[in-house]
Amino acid sequence: MAKVNRSRRLRKKLHIEEFKELGFTVSWSFDEGTSEETIDNVVDQFIIEVIQANGLAYEGSGYLSWKGIVCTQKLGNCTEENRDVVTKWLESHGLKNVKTSELIDIWWDELDF
Repeated sequence: MAKVNRSRRLRKKLHIEEFKELGFTVSWSFDEGTSEETIDNVVDQFIIEVIQANGLAYEGSGYLSWKGIVCTQKLGNCTEENRDVVTKWLESHGLKNVKTSELIDIWWDELDF
């Protein structure tokens, strides 16, 4: 396969090579019968205490079962430490089936929930 020489501008637009961004998927669930108020409070705490506090961004949704993707707020890459912080926080707050993927290219890799 021939190597394609792309300009810096094009590499940036395509989010490749030095502009690749790493993130990870995350999923968790609440116990059956958890109140809507409790779900709202826990998700709000998660966003404030873990996502915003660590310069991360979260895109996802759910009710009793949640799925989403975590990346950095600014251009950059998530780290294994970011994955650990997210996982430990969710588990320590009694959430079930907590799963995080390996670090993935958030622009090009297939999302694995």
